[in-house]
Amino acid sequence: QMPGTARHDREMAIQAKRNLSKTTDPVERLRLKCLARGSAGIKGLGRVFRIMDDDNSRTLDFKEFVKGLNDYAMMIDKEEAQEIFRIFDKDGSGTIDFDEFLVTLRPPMSNARKEIIMQAFRKLDKTGDGVITIEDLRGVYNAKHHPKYQNGDWTEDQVFRAFLDNFDSPYDKDGKVTTEEFMNYYAGVSASIDTDVYFIVMMKNAWKL
Repeated sequence: QMPGTARHDREMAIQAKRNLSKTTDPVERLRLKCLARGSAGIKGLGRVFRIMDDDNSRTLDFKEFVKGLNDYAMMIDKEEAQEIFRIFDKDGSGTIDFDEFLVTLRPPMSNARKEIIMQAFRKLDKTGDGVITIEDLRGVYNAKHHPKYQNGDWTEDQVFRAFLDNFDSPYDKDGKVTTEEFMNYYAGVSASIDTDVYFIVMMKNAWKL
């Protein structure tokens, strides 16, 4: 677990639940409902949509959209779901592109925050191929300080894998973390941190940037 993220996660979930009662914007409400489940909440919804996308079209029609929300136990009435769907179906084609949907749902971040997140990503992505793997971590992340490595429960690779699992899509852990997954994770963390300055300091400390 990254330093400080578990605490931020809890704070963010509490804050999201609190803000839900104050907002009427349907997209913001859906965002907050996801964030109330923690940093991985939005990624989790994306995962549900991916499972439902049988024909790999990367799009959803209204019926699939509603079914996805229900499968993810998002309690949203039909009118509100229709309103959200309409906002995302910009061209009125009757389908929405779910990559675009997830990017829009992600809490907005300033460029300063995105830049520091990308700095951390680039530091970890030793091979520079845009994906963080166990191979990349060997040179950057020291497993030897991990308590489970010290007491012999885990190998170095298992420590690395557990580390990657933090950032990976919740139900689809493949031991590879893409820029998007890394960004999604930190968008969740970022939502609980008010100022850019504090967010940047936290990232610099966590990643020794």
